[in-house]
Amino acid sequence: MKFSPRSKRKFSLLEAFKSMSFLTKLCFSWLVILVLTAVFADLIPGLDDPNYQAWLFDTTGNELRNDTPSWNHWLGTDVNGRDILARLIYGARVSLAVVASGVTCGVVFGGLFGSFVGYVRGKREAAVMATIDVILAFPGLVLLLTIITFVGARDLKVLCIIIGALSIPIYTRVARANALTISRREFVTAAEALGTKQRTILIKEIVPNVLPTVLAYALVAAAVLVALEGALAFLGLSVESPAPSWGNMINLARADLRVTIWPAVWPSLALVFTVFSLNNVGDWIRQKAQKRAAAL
Repeated sequence: MKFSPRSKRKFSLLEAFKSMSFLTKLCFSWLVILVLTAVFADLIPGLDDPNYQAWLFDTTGNELRNDTPSWNHWLGTDVNGRDILARLIYGARVSLAVVASGVTCGVVFGGLFGSFVGYVRGKREAAVMATIDVILAFPGLVLLLTIITFVGARDLKVLCIIIGALSIPIYTRVARANALTISRREFVTAAEALGTKQRTILIKEIVPNVLPTVLAYALVAAAVLVALEGALAFLGLSVESPAPSWGNMINLARADLRVTIWPAVWPSLALVFTVFSLNNVGDWIRQKAQKRAAAL
């Protein structure tokens, strides 16, 4: 039976999902739901404005601040009477934006640059890797905090640009290490013996075989970025309140832990499960990439 390229892709994705363990399926499903709800949050009916500060009391006299989960507020409300579920969903946008900037810059620029220097080698590789080593010699978190403090702008766009730029060196190193291995494979040697141009070999042979490993690393790195953004928000160095993010939700809720734990529990659970899911799915992709590389 013949499949069109599109039907083959659907079949492959379905088979990949079936081959996952139950835990990995659960983690993958959580990530899909998280992305869809965050991206299309404005289209979800009945979802409150995350920055809307409700009246402190409803029409029946019940206090709305730090309210426990109920039919009207499924996850309860925070100290300002704002719906926690709405703030969780909209707060996920901050984490996704940080992850998207770091992964995109890392894969596109770092992946391609690392593949290039890993294949051509020589003086260019030595110069690039010496620069990368100098940058990576500084502790990442300290360097990030220094730059954010120096820039002094608590803005999501600025944060995404900084994290995207700082992601490039480590992705370059990962891609370069894999390109060194791929460049010694028989099919690359055969292409060189036939007089194929270096650019063609790089585009058709090196990059496609380096990409799976880089993408597997990207998911693991995404977990680090989610936790990093949460830590920055907790320290007041991410988006400025009242804009929601998981970190600043936890920071706001810690002052009222003796009154109620729910405003702190839900963003903490979302943060932990998202980081765990990214690591779990990333490990699964890494195992698949290793099997694919061994079969080359």
